[in-house]
Amino acid sequence: MEGSAEAAPGTFSLLALDADTRARRGRLTTAHGVVETPTFMPVGTYGAVKGMAPWELAALGAEMILGNAYHLAMRPGAEAIEALGGLHEFAGWKRSILTDSGGFQVFSLKGMRRVTDEGVLFQSHIDGSKRFFRPEDVVDVQEKLGVDVAMVLDECAPAGASAEHVETALRRTTEWARRSAGARRRSGQLQFGIVQGGLDRGLRERSARELAGIGFDGYAVGGLSVGESRSDTLDIGGFTVACLPPERPRYLMGVGTPEELVRFVAMGFDLFDCVLPTRNARNGMAFTSEGRVVIKNARYRDDREPLDPACACSTCTNFSRAYLRHLYVTGEMLSARLLTHHNLSFYSERMRRLRRAIVDGRFREEAASMGVALEESNFA
Repeated sequence: MEGSAEAAPGTFSLLALDADTRARRGRLTTAHGVVETPTFMPVGTYGAVKGMAPWELAALGAEMILGNAYHLAMRPGAEAIEALGGLHEFAGWKRSILTDSGGFQVFSLKGMRRVTDEGVLFQSHIDGSKRFFRPEDVVDVQEKLGVDVAMVLDECAPAGASAEHVETALRRTTEWARRSAGARRRSGQLQFGIVQGGLDRGLRERSARELAGIGFDGYAVGGLSVGESRSDTLDIGGFTVACLPPERPRYLMGVGTPEELVRFVAMGFDLFDCVLPTRNARNGMAFTSEGRVVIKNARYRDDREPLDPACACSTCTNFSRAYLRHLYVTGEMLSARLLTHHNLSFYSERMRRLRRAIVDGRFREEAASMGVALEESNFA
């Protein structure tokens, strides 16, 4: 870790602000340690980041990983994990854990769920059994898991949803957030509200204002990367983050590419998660300082160069592109492990560089060195 802090869980300190953008350097304290921000959280939906052991993640500098309350509640069950000592003990991860409420996953079960003001009735994607999640139930699940940051249940309207649908989803999200806040029982667990509102600026501002009125330990922007254009993602993300309380951590859910992360850091977001570095690795694609490398391409068959000459991760210091291609085309499990290790290292190192640049007052220059030309619209 880059620093230490004797602070209570929930303490968020702003250590530096970039004078040229809205980028922030912060430090969030949880019950399991310090999270230096801005940071990227590797996705471990079922309590495991695919292809990576917990000690490998720690060595890469990961300070918080993301799990999914819906999937863990379905299998093996929150009660089972609680009986086994909680998710930290169960997964062998001693640092911080954030769990998504599973709202996005439930609302993705088209034809298998029905939403009411009381909650969501749905069929399990595993055995088809009927389940009902109220906001209070989701709070209870996450308290049984014993995670550090719990997201409230929200309703995520898909891209292209009608104005009436988006408005209804926002109303429910606010009411569910209020009920979730009232259902909290576990001390030391942080709770984040989630801003919705589709692509409507007025609704986004209203959602942020209503959640701030309830009062949460942090705030997330949801409902982006659900099918809208990338320009809309940038536009609404940049607008919404400015509506959030500046003294609390701000989390952009489910985004994005290495280039996008730089732009969203410039807007003032602190926390990020995305499946891209792990999923793309399993499909043979690596993020590098020279651009994306699709390792299965024949051009790498005899390439003795490392995956990324500028990277010091163990994949790049020990193996050639030719060997990595060989592993991928022959279906070796080691391919996914090595490419995942590199991609997560690439994301982690990028965030470290951005944190240093904010403190040193050279964020824009660092962004340019990463191939990202910041525009005023990214942080105005």
